[in-house]
Amino acid sequence: MSERLSVRKTYKLYVNGAFPRSESGRTYEVTDARGSFLANVARASRKDARDAVVAARAAFPKWSGATAYNRGQVLYRVAEVMEGRSAQFCEEVAALEGLSTSKARAAVDAAVDRWVWYAGWTDKLAAVLGGVNPVAGPYVDFSLPEPTGVVAVLAPQRSSLLGLVSVLAPVLAGGNTAVVVTSRNRPLPAVTLGEVLATSDVPGGVANLLTGDAGEIGPWLAEHDDVDAVDLTGAPAGQAMELERLAAGSVKRVLRPPAEEPDWTADPGLSRLTPFLETKTVWHPIGL
Repeated sequence: MSERLSVRKTYKLYVNGAFPRSESGRTYEVTDARGSFLANVARASRKDARDAVVAARAAFPKWSGATAYNRGQVLYRVAEVMEGRSAQFCEEVAALEGLSTSKARAAVDAAVDRWVWYAGWTDKLAAVLGGVNPVAGPYVDFSLPEPTGVVAVLAPQRSSLLGLVSVLAPVLAGGNTAVVVTSRNRPLPAVTLGEVLATSDVPGGVANLLTGDAGEIGPWLAEHDDVDAVDLTGAPAGQAMELERLAAGSVKRVLRPPAEEPDWTADPGLSRLTPFLETKTVWHPIGL
C-alpha cells in the first residue's frame, strides 16, 4: 500500500466571517523555531486592510447594541471551541515558539482561560466603571461605559496565541469590533483562531485577522478615517511614534506599546479594557 500524502492546509486571511486570499495574491513563508518550513501564509495588502475596516464598521452597530450578557455568552462559546481544538493550538505554539509540549499546553490553557476571563467581564463593566453621580439640582446623573468603535490592533510579535488573545478579547468584550494584524513570523495560531471565531457565534466582521507585516499594514490602519482607536502593542521597533502621528490626523485613541514584552500570564486587570471605552453621561429629571 502506498504511503498517504498529507493534506496541506491553505492559510488565508479572516475577514467578515470568511477566509479570502489576499487580493494581491501575495504570500510569505513561515518557519518553525528551528528554521524549517511550515507553511505559506497570505500577506495582507492595503485593499485587504480596507476591506477589514469596512467589515468591522458594518458589524459594529449590532455587536455594540447586543446586551452585555449576550456578548459574554458569545465570547464564552469561543473559549469552548478553543478548548476543543487545544491539541492543534499546542502543536502550532510549540513549533513556532520553540516550546516543549508541556509549556505549549500551559500557554494554550492560559489563552483559553484568558478568553473566559474577559467573557465574564462583559456584564460587569457598567457596574464597575459606571455610576450615579451627585448633582446639585433636581436631576439624576448616570455615567456608563460605551465602546469606542472600530479598533485596529497590532498583535504581539512573540506570543503567538496568549498575547493575541490578551489584546483581542478585551476589545470585543467592551463591545468594539477589531481589525488585527497578527504576528508576522508566528501567525498560524491566529489563523486557527479565525477558524474558531467562524465556527462560534461571533458575527462576521466583529473580529478580522490579517496575516502579514505590521510595519506595512500598521500605517494604513493608523491613518484610516474609519478606524476609531489603535493598539500599538505589536508595533515594530521605532515605528510607534510615526503611527501615533498618523493616528492623530483623525483624532484616534492610541494605546502605546509597552517598553518591553509584557508577561502575558499576569493578571491584566482592567488595563486593556478601559482604553477602548468611552464614558457616556445621561441626565434625567427627578420625579418624571
